Amino acid sequence: MATMLDTDLSTLFPADALVTDPAECAFYAQDVHSEGAQPCAVFRPADIDELSKGLAAAHARGLAIVPRGGGMSYTRGYLTEDAGALVVDLGRMDRVLDVDPVDMVVTVEAGCTWAALRDRLKPLGLRVPRWGTLSGIKATVGGGMSQNGVFWGGGNGTIADMALGFDVVLADGTVLRTGSGFLRPFGPDLTGLFGADTGAFGIKAHITLPLEREAEAFAYGSFAFDTPDQAFGAMSEIARAGLATECFGFDPFLQAQRMKRDSLGSDAKALVGMMKAQGSFWKAVKEGAKVVAAGRSFLDDARFSAHLIVEGRTDAAAAEDMKRVERIVAEAGGRSVENTIPKVLRANPFPPVNSMLGPEGERWVPVHGIVRHSRAVEAVARIGALYEAHSAEMERLGVGAGYMFLTVGRTGFLIEPVFFFPDSWGELHRRSVEPAHLARLKEAPANADARALVDRLRQGVIDIFGELKAVHLQIARTYPLKERSDPASWQVLEAVKRTVDPEGRMNPGALGL
Repeated sequence: MATMLDTDLSTLFPADALVTDPAECAFYAQDVHSEGAQPCAVFRPADIDELSKGLAAAHARGLAIVPRGGGMSYTRGYLTEDAGALVVDLGRMDRVLDVDPVDMVVTVEAGCTWAALRDRLKPLGLRVPRWGTLSGIKATVGGGMSQNGVFWGGGNGTIADMALGFDVVLADGTVLRTGSGFLRPFGPDLTGLFGADTGAFGIKAHITLPLEREAEAFAYGSFAFDTPDQAFGAMSEIARAGLATECFGFDPFLQAQRMKRDSLGSDAKALVGMMKAQGSFWKAVKEGAKVVAAGRSFLDDARFSAHLIVEGRTDAAAAEDMKRVERIVAEAGGRSVENTIPKVLRANPFPPVNSMLGPEGERWVPVHGIVRHSRAVEAVARIGALYEAHSAEMERLGVGAGYMFLTVGRTGFLIEPVFFFPDSWGELHRRSVEPAHLARLKEAPANADARALVDRLRQGVIDIFGELKAVHLQIARTYPLKERSDPASWQVLEAVKRTVDPEGRMNPGALGL
């Protein structure tokens, strides 16, 4: 591959689209958890034409091309092993290109954040069906389509499977358009083929998504359980019945971390946002008073918790579905607690990404798997046994671990172990966390031993998920796709890669290709 040593990059790209400063290039070699080889430069195109011409020029010079979204991933999706790659940052391509409330579609540039898309659609009473991840203040639509993801609207599935079509720029600059632009599929599903590819097949420049009308009524529920089988049993039945648009939960460790980190009712901005979302002045006052009264003590006695958002076209419909949820919870052995968490979160869906660091300034990194409902309890038991086997070392090195749980559509149960450990921060943390929040935290010295233990534990969790036949989002360079794939299916993926990227220039190593 060509590098800065044998290529004058300034001749290939517009001056305002090229970043060659070594410090900036070093920043682009970091994700939330890892560092990769430093790129030769960063290309920041202004539109699809500039992207196409730039990739054609880079291809002619033999450069490896690595697409990057909002930078919020932790699976080495845009980190390469070899120095000298060209990182393509689509942050300047951030426009909502067209909103069509008649045909109910929206087209955006890939660098548009989920928060910006929501801001554009909300005044129209519209949204997309899966409308982003919690990091959506920085995470982009293009990143979500490439990495896949889930949270808002997760009761109906994952992000990538809602796309109607892409304009994809291939490694040689060719622009390829998938889908009809209003219904998927039209013939074999090429849109699906480019979804969740971690940028291994091409760079998604334009993305067309379906629209739906925003819900008009909401009900919120929070519930405490003594055992994981109670919590998982209730959450799974709620998912099977399709009663919640979001259904998520925490174990005791992560609950405690959230209560220390999140300000909930004491955070004036969050409280005001929640109150504004209630629709009327007196309802806002009533709900705000509940949040203040509940404080942060309402989960002190909970072993596991679940939090739900139910949507409907009328208050009566949402309330009836919440009654069904409450019956399911009671039958599973759970009990209702104050519903502060889902109310505040729904009113402030894209908070600052301060949780990239723990409440005491610890480094944070997740790992995850989506299992069948029938394997969820077993998965957590086996992961718990892994932690127990390493408990002495975890305690010695100050490594803590908790879980987040989330139902995905009707069929999936996401389990996300989360690690907190003392270690120094990266530049990505310094630029992403709010300055005032960062100033309150204490950075630990570099801690190679703690990081190494976390990496071993993450790999152990991935191995357990593999044995349980789990699937993963943001596969990138962390989760083993080839080993989990049917051999004949893997040959098809390799053939696609050879067709769209015959020289292997596009994000080499992503997906294991």
